[in-house]
Amino acid sequence: MASDRDAGAPPVDATEILTEVTGIVAEPGTPADRAEALLAQLRRVVPFDAGWIALLPPSQEAHVPLARTGYDERVSARLDSAPVLEEVEQVGLNRSRRPIRGRDMPFPPSEVPTWAEYLQPAGFRDGVGAGLFTPAGRYLGVLALHTGAADQVSDAARDLLGVLAPHVAAAVDPLRSLAALARLVQGASAGVVLGADGRIEALPGLADHVLLAADSPALAAARAVLRAGQVHRSFLWPLGDRHAPGAHVRLTVLTTGEDLPSRVAGLVLVSPPGDLRGLTPRELEVLGLLVEGCSNAEIARVLVVARRTVAAHVEHVLVKLAASSRTLAAVRAERAGLYVPHLAAGSPR
Repeated sequence: MASDRDAGAPPVDATEILTEVTGIVAEPGTPADRAEALLAQLRRVVPFDAGWIALLPPSQEAHVPLARTGYDERVSARLDSAPVLEEVEQVGLNRSRRPIRGRDMPFPPSEVPTWAEYLQPAGFRDGVGAGLFTPAGRYLGVLALHTGAADQVSDAARDLLGVLAPHVAAAVDPLRSLAALARLVQGASAGVVLGADGRIEALPGLADHVLLAADSPALAAARAVLRAGQVHRSFLWPLGDRHAPGAHVRLTVLTTGEDLPSRVAGLVLVSPPGDLRGLTPRELEVLGLLVEGCSNAEIARVLVVARRTVAAHVEHVLVKLAASSRTLAAVRAERAGLYVPHLAAGSPR
């Protein structure tokens, strides 16, 4: 039977299994939910006795399981350990786009401690692993399937698994859920993910932007929003000369859902500024300081202008926002995101 598979067609109809897998990719739910459903489908490709789909969070030294079945506690603990990541790197699963079986490795499986000391004593005789990558080539994690009988993974099954692996990666990529969240912001053209550890990751499907660089004061303002525990906040940011009319973009800061890894703090998205109600660049800066609760004297000190100049700006703001008081103007500006934060107004450009 095994020799027939090696020489002939894939163990299942490739088009049928691909349709099923892409359907799972499109389903709502968490990455873990989709990983569980994918393992069930992959049994049609490889009749495995144990399977594992895991992600490697940035800056961590061990994989985190999303779905796992068939392993005992000892093997499971080993799979979640740092030495397994080292073995993945030695075998090349974090670089190869083609699945690797034991007999495909550049050295005998007996030289891999996880196989020789854990999997084989647990009764496994064959297996195949596939690296999971983003379309940009970033390593996300690993898919591994193990069988209790030898020679269970045919060439055809291995090759079909290689076709399916990118779809598995798309289904379990945590940033995929964030990309869906980003689509709620109309006109968003650029965006990044802010990690809880300070890392910045590109957001799939969106471009980069100068304001989203690691040392940008705009990101410092976004992190301040997240530290304050706010779920959503939108504000304006000047581009180039902050006194140039119309030279603004809108930044939207969003916190993430509970189904995403704790390493993700939130999103920062860049979109067009929208209707500015005729507010000038300086008035937008004044509004940002009003939102912070600053007095006219404090605004004058930050902007290095006279108090009477600030008073004139405040009067203009009240008229343009149809507000009867500076407090009401600040509330309306904050709700509509019609202000430039003091980090932009008071920082050296």
